[in-house]
Amino acid sequence: MAEFTLEGLGVALVTPFKADKTIDFEALEKLIEFQIESGVDFLVVLGTTGETPTLSPDEQRQIREFVREKAAGRVPLVLGMGGNNTRALAEALGSTDLTGYSAVLSSVPHYNKPSQEGIYHHFRTIANESSLPVILYNVPGRTGVNMTAATCLRLAHEHKNIIGVKEASGNFMQIEEIIKNKPDHFEVISGDDGITYPLMTLGAKGVISVIGNAFPKEFGKMVRKCLAGDFHGALPLHFQFTELFNLLFVDGNPAGVKCTLNALGMIENELRLPLVPTRLSTNEKIHAICDNLRKA
Repeated sequence: MAEFTLEGLGVALVTPFKADKTIDFEALEKLIEFQIESGVDFLVVLGTTGETPTLSPDEQRQIREFVREKAAGRVPLVLGMGGNNTRALAEALGSTDLTGYSAVLSSVPHYNKPSQEGIYHHFRTIANESSLPVILYNVPGRTGVNMTAATCLRLAHEHKNIIGVKEASGNFMQIEEIIKNKPDHFEVISGDDGITYPLMTLGAKGVISVIGNAFPKEFGKMVRKCLAGDFHGALPLHFQFTELFNLLFVDGNPAGVKCTLNALGMIENELRLPLVPTRLSTNEKIHAICDNLRKA
């Protein structure tokens, strides 16, 4: 498999469910095809957007194998593998069949709230155990602790197989420091759709996107214009999605994007507890925006 380049539009796939809450593999296959036909640069499987905490180990295996089979090497695949038990995660990296995957995405440990030294040693262990390149994921709003620029850069400079970071801290000074001082083999990508445009003006190389599930072609066009340095041309595309950026997360993720995909007729609007669908008011606003975008 060719060396994976962390760049462009990556989409964090949702997990479609049927009304009985079982996995809707037919809808998942259609979503995979839609992404590939729309020209996404890579797919992220079993991330937070995929409601992975609510999937059993066997269901996770089924999805991992299903996406690999249906993608059939047409687009690189990144596998979400995170946790707050370093030893267990290291063992999982050694025992999981990673065939067909190009990299793993691993978040800062949640709930434990480790120190920066703890975060460093956690990812150092993961980097040493992983047979695939590792993408760090900093999302303090979910994990309860922020990985500082100093810790991120320390890991990047010491480990060649840590190839980048998905940054969702929203801290522009921190992200700029990483971009400014990173080694050449390491890239920064946005972990938040709404700030992808401004981060790319600073030198970020793309995004792992939620909104890309529903609008991969349109959002991908903005990302590619930014990569080409056409920030003037990309700005109207960014503004086109401004209201939807907010609506996707007001009732939690992936409730917003599942509502959007349902409005586009692609999946059922089903989630697993403790997540529930968006409020009626949000649902109505999302449907109206989708109608307008389809007419544009």
